[in-house]
Amino acid sequence: MKAATKITPIAFAICLATTLISNAATAADSSQSTNLPPITTKPITLDIHFHYHERKTQYNNDWPVEKRASELTGISLNNVTTSGFDTGNESFNLMRANGDWPDIVGGTNLRAKFNQYGPLGEFLPLNDLIDQHAPNIRAFFEDKQDLIKSISAPDGNLYHIPYVPDGKFGRAYFIRKDWLDKLALPVPQTVDDVYNVLTAFLNEDPNGNGIKDEIPFFVRDFEELVRLVTLWDARTSGTDSWHDFYVSDNTVHHGYVKEEYRHGITQLAKWYAEGLIDKDVGTANSGDIRTQRLSKNQGGMTHDWFASTASFNDKLAADIKGFSFIPFAPPKSVSGKRIEEHRRTSVKPDGWAITKNNKRVVETIKYFDFWFSSAGRRLANFGVEGEHYTLVDGQPVFTDEMLNGDVPVNTKLWSIGAQVPRGFHQDYAYERQWTNEIALAGIDLYEAGNYLLKPFYGINLNAEETDTFDFYWNTLLTYMLERQEEWILGTRDINKDWDTYLVQLEKLGISKVMQIMQTAYNRQYITGNAELTEE
Repeated sequence: MKAATKITPIAFAICLATTLISNAATAADSSQSTNLPPITTKPITLDIHFHYHERKTQYNNDWPVEKRASELTGISLNNVTTSGFDTGNESFNLMRANGDWPDIVGGTNLRAKFNQYGPLGEFLPLNDLIDQHAPNIRAFFEDKQDLIKSISAPDGNLYHIPYVPDGKFGRAYFIRKDWLDKLALPVPQTVDDVYNVLTAFLNEDPNGNGIKDEIPFFVRDFEELVRLVTLWDARTSGTDSWHDFYVSDNTVHHGYVKEEYRHGITQLAKWYAEGLIDKDVGTANSGDIRTQRLSKNQGGMTHDWFASTASFNDKLAADIKGFSFIPFAPPKSVSGKRIEEHRRTSVKPDGWAITKNNKRVVETIKYFDFWFSSAGRRLANFGVEGEHYTLVDGQPVFTDEMLNGDVPVNTKLWSIGAQVPRGFHQDYAYERQWTNEIALAGIDLYEAGNYLLKPFYGINLNAEETDTFDFYWNTLLTYMLERQEEWILGTRDINKDWDTYLVQLEKLGISKVMQIMQTAYNRQYITGNAELTEE
């Protein structure tokens, strides 16, 4: 194998583009074939450590998707994921300490570790391997310099193949349209309208049962309540992860230190005290609070995922007469802005990497490449043809068994090994099939209004920066979140605490964290002239 060389993200992008000139036809033919020749005629088994879904789920040798991939490629993956740990970090650290790496390590939230330990020799750089042996990955990366820069380590190398989501829209505002109609109220257009509508939901018995049991605003996740601070021009995140940093005018910020955040939290505390927000929002609830509030005809408004939230219109139509829970445009903030802060990220910090202990490196990168072929991508997204979907006019269509029933489609897919965070490119067509017309109309509404903020791809820290970040950030974030909940639930007053809060953040190292984040951002994006900022 050709020795790996250090290569900058820009140089890598140029290398990919020039290589594609001579190989584009071959790559295209390969990616479209559903009868790919196996990678090896002699079966190979590679060991894999793989955690996902908050480290609760492991790779499964018996997944139908895994078995079909083995048939197509000649390569099987054998799960050796360490059990008995509270978090994936613990098992990862143990493997590193012992040097007991399997052939492949993968799963969720591993990009930072790949980029930290790859330059130290624990994971292999993939640049040359992609160029020489992975035409489908190479074709996918063409003209995606922003994505390449976002996943590259500080030394310029790629150490993992990422999980790349598809589609733009995730969460939206939803409201009980039948309640609005009963109270002769229009869909709220401003933050003041939202306040007035929630007050009416609380006091005017829109569910008609004669009991003051309505819960005007509810959410499954406390973080989605906090996201309402955007109605007062604050920010909670710049990515699809809660509490993350964001970028404006090439400057890295964190929303929880801004004056707009203070004002927004003040208003949320007022709404909570007045009963406009679910009183149980700050406590752990068993089951799905969204299902509980809607099925009992109590919930009025939320902020949640398009497809699954709109599906309650189908689920509850027979039980609640006239039930209508619709997505609506983001209300105008106090300054008149309509924004939707949450969007699907363009690349996840998930995927898989090749460890230094791997003895079948070429076969492994070819196996990674398989998942970017037409056949591999379809397998990763839809499962096994004939079992989980059929082809209709060349397009995969889920079977009735997959689409119908009490178990959500995405849960069924995870159980067969599809839509798990291996390195692959998601196909949004899988989700459209179980997205009803109400959700699709809402997506069109958000598309037409151009409400999404520009994507921010995250920041990769070098080893020294990572040490600084790890030393300060968990303590900082824990403190910020403790105060956040106390302020909203009314056990403390943000306006009385604010100056002391800022002083304490400084003592806990907020300036040091912001400095390394800005330095890393400048190195990753500004120096390379990448246009990856938000407006």
